[in-house]
Amino acid sequence: MTPSNYHTHTTFCDGRDEPEAIVLEAIKLGCPEIGFSGHSYTPFDLSFCMTLENTERYNEEIPRLKEKYKGKINVLFGVEQDYFSPMPTDRYDYVIGAVHYVEKDGRYLSVDASREEQIADVEKYYGGDFYAYCADYYRLVARIYEKTKCDIVAHFDLVTKFNEDGDLFNTADPRYIKAADEALAALLPCPVTFEINYGAMARGIRKTPYPEPRILDTLTRNGAKIIKTSDCHDKRFLLFGL
Repeated sequence: MTPSNYHTHTTFCDGRDEPEAIVLEAIKLGCPEIGFSGHSYTPFDLSFCMTLENTERYNEEIPRLKEKYKGKINVLFGVEQDYFSPMPTDRYDYVIGAVHYVEKDGRYLSVDASREEQIADVEKYYGGDFYAYCADYYRLVARIYEKTKCDIVAHFDLVTKFNEDGDLFNTADPRYIKAADEALAALLPCPVTFEINYGAMARGIRKTPYPEPRILDTLTRNGAKIIKTSDCHDKRFLLFGL
């Protein structure tokens, strides 16, 4: 059976394609469902999220497509809710909770904008201490269900996006493990699903998905619910990794 993807971005945020084009691609591929998850509005950074205007348009367009293609495909109306987003989520079919920033000294530091920006931020705000930076990131991840009441936890270890070769920090270091494991311990009792996210692979940034094998092993050993997502930003890769 053809899989479905539930982590999908469109031109309303930082995706490449219009929502209807993605629905048609999903139908062509034989997907039984397609789930949209636009990036929620973050007022301090509009570089990749939906603006307030686009949020309104998104909230109209996805239900329209749901109705238009009823009987051909089940369209789900979701959102990727950033930890720092002030937007309500009650209208959505499901919520993906995500941490994209660390808050430090009144600044919101993106963990996934670019390698260069991440290195500069850690040097400026953490004196080069990546483990302190990761600890702040995971303290937020630990509270993502509490903050967003999400159904799915997005890319658990996104903070490693530019560290696949381990040249920025060592994910086997006890300080890193302690921070990540404390976040896992906080989330495992919550009614959430954790994703295996192939988005950075589809975009040629990484060779491996999130989360790393050690974390995924902890999740599976503890009976956590797991879902595979392509974190689609381009319809050509709608089912990448699935």
